[in-house]
Amino acid sequence: MRAGSAAALVLIAAVLGAVAVLVGVKAAGWLHAGTTRTVVIQQSPVREGGAAAPVVVSKPLLGNGFQPAQIFRSRSPGVVTIISYFGSATGVNATAGQGSGFVVSADGVILTNAHVVTTAGQGQVGSAKSAGTVYVEFSDGDRVTAKVIGYDLFDDVGVIRVDPADHALSPVPLGNSGRVVVGEPVAAIGSPFGNVDSLSVGVVSAIRRSIPSLTTKYNLVDAIQTDAPINHGNSGGPLFDAAGRVIGINAQIRSSGTGSGFEGVGFAVPIDSARRSLQQLLRSGSVAYAYVGITTEDLTPSIAKKFGYATEHGALVDTVVPGAAGARAGLMAGTRDAVYQGLDVTVGGDAIVAIDGIPVTHAEDIVRIVAERLLPGETAHFTVVRGRARRTVEVMLGDRPTTP
Repeated sequence: MRAGSAAALVLIAAVLGAVAVLVGVKAAGWLHAGTTRTVVIQQSPVREGGAAAPVVVSKPLLGNGFQPAQIFRSRSPGVVTIISYFGSATGVNATAGQGSGFVVSADGVILTNAHVVTTAGQGQVGSAKSAGTVYVEFSDGDRVTAKVIGYDLFDDVGVIRVDPADHALSPVPLGNSGRVVVGEPVAAIGSPFGNVDSLSVGVVSAIRRSIPSLTTKYNLVDAIQTDAPINHGNSGGPLFDAAGRVIGINAQIRSSGTGSGFEGVGFAVPIDSARRSLQQLLRSGSVAYAYVGITTEDLTPSIAKKFGYATEHGALVDTVVPGAAGARAGLMAGTRDAVYQGLDVTVGGDAIVAIDGIPVTHAEDIVRIVAERLLPGETAHFTVVRGRARRTVEVMLGDRPTTP
């Protein structure tokens, strides 16, 4: 945390019974995220091949303005409660975690958080085991068995499937999180504290947040911040816009000190990145992310002027992982640490200002471009400012490891 921060903040997984171990990292660090006993089943996620199942595309809700009652009536049948057992599903020692999810296709595909259906966030960050038994409970109280298709720890996205013959399904439409604006109204539906079919409303408080992940040591970028009340058990549930389209998956709350309750700051995984995870998981059961192997921080006009950079905005390279893609390409890490205007900065290295011609003005832009536009094995052209000179560095991207 940079000098001058007023208070320590604690991130809390919004899933009943889960204990999150959180690790703070720099903004772009993820480029290098009764008496009971929990018994972890050493089981890999079920993987299915073939083409991705179609995601239902339906029309937005009609009407003027924000109508939470209409959103609830139309969309709540597609929102489910998820009960995950990490060991025996019967007996006095049975231990279950509970979260939420939502149906996205008529053949039974359901989206949720990875930490709802795995042990991610309960112990070692970046390590997870799939739940041994998963049940899905619909709004009418009926429960059916589900199987884990796969999960993306980097974006905290989980995909499960139920047999459509077991229960009538009401898929909900997915929206576009890239069009979300601060101040627009939102509605969250889920099962906080086991209270199924609960609605809460609020507004989008901020967009494009970079926050520590519950499930890996990489940061999660483009998170949607909301003041709609989110509590334990809401994890994995949908965040709807005024037209009843899902714009995010509710995932975390932030609270001060040691408190564990909602204090007006919640975060959702953007649906655009969740959709990318969904498509890859349905296709192969796993996800692939490109990897540079660097950590960066923001270059601002005042820092550029103070330390002699020939550009006002970009991403300063702090460290370069030995042997990783950035190191092989010759990207230069910072050479000295300094404190300027109350901020810790690492200077003397490259300042990245563009990737494949796409401008980089903040550290998070590198994460965003590499994760969303590029794949392992591809070659990207990094435009860097080194001292007073500008040059292009070709970087052949690697495959992101679970831990930096």
